[in-house]
Amino acid sequence: MSGMQKKTDVILIGAGVMSATLGSLLKELAPEWEIKVFEKLANAGEESTNEWNNAGTGHAALCELNYTSEKADGSIDIRKAVNINEQFQLSRQFWSFLVSSNLIRNPQDFIKPIPHMSLVTGDENVSFLKKRFKALSDVPLFQGMEFSDDPEKLKEWIPLIMEGRTLNEPIAATKVDSGTDVNFGALTRMLFDHLKSKNVEIYYKHKIKDIKRTSDGSWEVKVQNLDSGKIEYHTAKFVFIGGGGGSLPLLQRTGIPESKHIGGFPVSGLFMVCKNPAVVAQHHAKVYGKAKIGAPPMSVPHLDTRYIGNQKALLFGPFAGFSPKFLKTGSNLDLICSVKPNNLCTMLAAGAKEMALTKYLIQQVMLSNEKRLEELREFIPNAKIEDWEIVVAGQRVQVIKDTEAGKGALQFGTEVVSAADGSVAALLGASPGASTAVNVMLKVLEKCFPQHMKEWEPKIKEMIPSYGVSLADNPELFQEIHASTTQTLGLGQKEPLHR
Repeated sequence: MSGMQKKTDVILIGAGVMSATLGSLLKELAPEWEIKVFEKLANAGEESTNEWNNAGTGHAALCELNYTSEKADGSIDIRKAVNINEQFQLSRQFWSFLVSSNLIRNPQDFIKPIPHMSLVTGDENVSFLKKRFKALSDVPLFQGMEFSDDPEKLKEWIPLIMEGRTLNEPIAATKVDSGTDVNFGALTRMLFDHLKSKNVEIYYKHKIKDIKRTSDGSWEVKVQNLDSGKIEYHTAKFVFIGGGGGSLPLLQRTGIPESKHIGGFPVSGLFMVCKNPAVVAQHHAKVYGKAKIGAPPMSVPHLDTRYIGNQKALLFGPFAGFSPKFLKTGSNLDLICSVKPNNLCTMLAAGAKEMALTKYLIQQVMLSNEKRLEELREFIPNAKIEDWEIVVAGQRVQVIKDTEAGKGALQFGTEVVSAADGSVAALLGASPGASTAVNVMLKVLEKCFPQHMKEWEPKIKEMIPSYGVSLADNPELFQEIHASTTQTLGLGQKEPLHR
């Protein structure tokens, strides 16, 4: 090792929404701690967090059908949906605290109200949606959900989708007006501006080359300044690896036992984007359909109203793709280099199990623009190709690990892997990701700083009043918190639909 070691308390790797959230929580709970952030790119929130690289849905399970499953007896299992909604409420509360404390301003620049809808066709799916609606309507978190299978009603809700549609089978939708569109890129940039004002040192264009345990149990991070090429060494008692798809290779470098037998499978995505104001004005909702047979949960087709850079646009997708890169700005060798002797069997087992997924991804990669237009026309019968352009979305790395269900299970979710002593933690996985950042980072605090949780708890409860409490079981508390966050975040007003 050459050069001086620079000591700090906390190192955050990656300037995305996860590091921004963890840094913001820690600055409130332990203001005296020194924090350093290292980011390979020139700005915050440029990879998975960027507004063009994710769906921007405030994931609260209001419209995502893959969070509710039908059990063998025909009843609907809503536990996952309730859990994800609870997690999104934590995010709303923390953002609300930051706004009301003047730590971030202008919430309308990152969050806007937008109806969340589910849309299905065919007898079987309509029956499922009706049962799902009934099951969720009993839960306070899903209050205000409406169901309709009346085409005339649906024309009022989603004129663009209903216009020119041949109604040769049943069609139904649910709608919740309290849904949101979240610009996670804008939120992340605001949080890093706030952290900078609190003396957090943020190093852009700095790439992590290695992470090693030192003799005193802290971690030494080898960093390269991409402008000068100079190598620096920084040590910290705690390191958080929040580098999106790039987290797995860095986790492997730590050598902690928990990093073994974990693999990653990269999935890329494309969206079709419409910025034609005449078309955009006819649709005001996020409308989620049902995933095709054999398709992974993150490929549920949806037509979304989005606000990006104060411009309203429509996004349709995602179309899944395959690239061996773990990040959009990554290397074609990422996947190969992530295969190690300790995870080879895990990766091979997943490959054998996931033939349907592999076939689906190959089909998606081969799709022509005409085929994509056909899929878009299942949503918008009158769609014209000249109104739509293709945008490449972010890379997601799905976690592959050995579970009780067997070797090489593909995980569709967000998970934290941490060392037994809590000195290092890495975030892996994909959706619902950013929406549940606050919940995920609270889990990091619980796992990595158990000795501080008792003294921190009053402050956490001040920032996030429902911390440790189920809102689903406390309707009055939910009503009170929801009303308060709605007001603070400016989510009360409804925008009319232009037809």
